[in-house]
Amino acid sequence: MTILESAKKRIITDEMKQVAIIEGVSEEFIRRGIANGEIVILKSKNHVKAVPVAVGAGLSTKVSASVGMYDKNDTVANELDKIFTAVSAGADTIMDLSVINDIDTMRRTALTTITKPMGSLPLYQAMAEAKKKKGSSLEMTIEDLFEVIERHAIDGIDFLALHCGTTMEVVNRVKKEGRLDPLVSYGGSRLIGWMIHHNVENPLYENFDRLLEIAYKYDIVLSFADAMRPGCTQDSLISSQIQEYIVLGDLITRARDAGVQVMVKGPGHVPIDQIETTVKIQKSLCKGAPYFVFGPLVTDTAVGYDHISAAIGGAISAYAGADFICYVTSAEHIGLPSKEQVHQGVIAARIAAHAADIAKGNEKAVTWDLEMSKARKNLDWDKQIALSIDPECARQVWTERSDDFSSECTMCGKYCAMKIVSKFLSKEKVG
Repeated sequence: MTILESAKKRIITDEMKQVAIIEGVSEEFIRRGIANGEIVILKSKNHVKAVPVAVGAGLSTKVSASVGMYDKNDTVANELDKIFTAVSAGADTIMDLSVINDIDTMRRTALTTITKPMGSLPLYQAMAEAKKKKGSSLEMTIEDLFEVIERHAIDGIDFLALHCGTTMEVVNRVKKEGRLDPLVSYGGSRLIGWMIHHNVENPLYENFDRLLEIAYKYDIVLSFADAMRPGCTQDSLISSQIQEYIVLGDLITRARDAGVQVMVKGPGHVPIDQIETTVKIQKSLCKGAPYFVFGPLVTDTAVGYDHISAAIGGAISAYAGADFICYVTSAEHIGLPSKEQVHQGVIAARIAAHAADIAKGNEKAVTWDLEMSKARKNLDWDKQIALSIDPECARQVWTERSDDFSSECTMCGKYCAMKIVSKFLSKEKVG
C-alpha cells in the first residue's frame, strides 16, 4: 500500500508521523493533506537511508538544490562535494541532473551517502545512453526510456521529474503563439525534438499507465516538469504554458486514482506582477498539487546575480501559494556553478522560503525570527550568529569586523543606538 492509499484509508504511516513532528503539525493534518493531494511525502520504498520530507499546503516552504555532471571532465567526487555543500547549507532535497559520464554511479553513490530525498530526470540518462550506444540520442526507444525510469526507481530515487504533459497538441500551439525565446527546458526541448523526429506522441503521455505502475510499485512521487516554462519575462503566461497545465491536470487525477502522489514544477522567468496569477492558475488547473517553482527569476538582466533575482521571485511565489523552491545559482545562464555558488544559491533560496513562511504565519518561522529579535535586543552575538540562516558567514563577518569583541557591532561602536535607548528606557521604567 502506498502512502497516498494509506492516507485515503485514514491510516497514519510512520512517514506521516515523522514529518508531522518535523513540521510541528498534527498527524491528522498531514494525512488529510496527502489524501486530498495538497501534500506529498518524498520518500520512496527503496531509499532506506532517506529521512522523509513533506511538501505542500500549510507546511514550511522547502528548498531543492540541483547538481549533476554536464561536462566530460566532471567527476562523481566533485558533484558529491557540491551535494555535501548544498546539504550543509540547508537544502531539503537534492536533484541529480547528470547528462554525461557514469550517471549510475553518481546516482547510486549519492543515494547511499545522503539522508535527503533525491530526485532525478531519467530522460537525460536514456538519451545519453542512446547516443553512446547507437550514435544519436534520437535513437532512444520507448523501451530504453522506461528501462532507465525503472532503474532509477529500483535504486531508490524519491521523486521523478518527467515531462508527461508535453503533448503534440501543446507543441503545435508553440508555432502559433510567437514566443520571444525558444524553449529553454533542456529535457523538454530534447523530448520534443525526439517526438518531431519520429512524428509520434509523447511516450510518457501515451504510456502514462505504465509509468504509474512503476511509481506505484516503488511509492515514488511524480514531479511533472513543464517543458513550456517561459525562458524570459516576455513569455510569461503564454498559451502553451497554460495548455500544458490543463493536460497535467487530467494526468494528476489519473495518478491520484492510481495511488500515486504528484507535484508540479513551474516557470522559470515571471515578472513580479504575474507571479500570484501564475501560482493561482497552476493550483487551479493542477487540482491543488504542490507547486515546485524554478526561481522564478523576476528579471532577465541579473546575469551573475540570478540567485538574487530568483530569491525575490521565490519569496513572492511561496507567499502566493507555491510550496517548493528549486534554487538558482549566480552561474545560471553563463556556466556551471562552483561549490561556493551552490552554497550561495541554497542560502538565497532559503531566505526566500523563510521570508514567505513568516508572511504566511508559519509558527516555526515566526518563532525563529522572534528569537533573533530578542537576541539582538540583548546584544547576544553568539545567539544571533547561531540563529542566522548562514551561521558560518555571520561568524566570519563578526570576527573580521569586531576589534575587541565588545557587545556592540562595529557599525556604531560605543554609540550603539539599541544599547543607549535600552539603558534610557530601563531607567525611565525604574523611575
